Amino acid sequence: MKYWFPLESMPKNGQDWPLVSDMVAKNQRLLVFTSIKSKEQSEGIAYQWNYMVENQYGDEGLKNETCPNRGESSPMTDTSKSLVLVNYFNSVPFKEISCDNNSEKLINMIRACYSASGNRWANFVAVDFYKRGDGGGSFQALDTLNGKLLCGCDDVHACAPGSTSGACTSP
Repeated sequence: MKYWFPLESMPKNGQDWPLVSDMVAKNQRLLVFTSIKSKEQSEGIAYQWNYMVENQYGDEGLKNETCPNRGESSPMTDTSKSLVLVNYFNSVPFKEISCDNNSEKLINMIRACYSASGNRWANFVAVDFYKRGDGGGSFQALDTLNGKLLCGCDDVHACAPGSTSGACTSP
């Protein structure tokens, strides 16, 4: 509870969230959400569907170049929900195919969900076996995502002042 971000401070109607550095400075750096609506009123736990949109998880969500929304979620284009969660994993976890899932396919899903969610980059990414991947795997996907969020580049390292990484392209 010491680090819990208070429910009454959570942005409504698509407003911006505070910077993580500001949340840390106030010791309010833990975001807690529930999928049970009544817990927001009874326990002060944020009902996730009031704050985020989410794509379909599991096999039904592993569709190339599309980002279907999860049934419980508002449509991905609903900008009154300021957070975007991207799922990319099979219905049944298979360690053997996670290398393939957690690589270029994951980056492609993040890009597809960017378009599907009204040109908003994901705030959260959920995968199985995050340490497994071809090339940079899920870590490279997050470097790409963070680069897009921070400075519009394809890699977060290109956002550093004086970077010569050459990975920066327009968002």
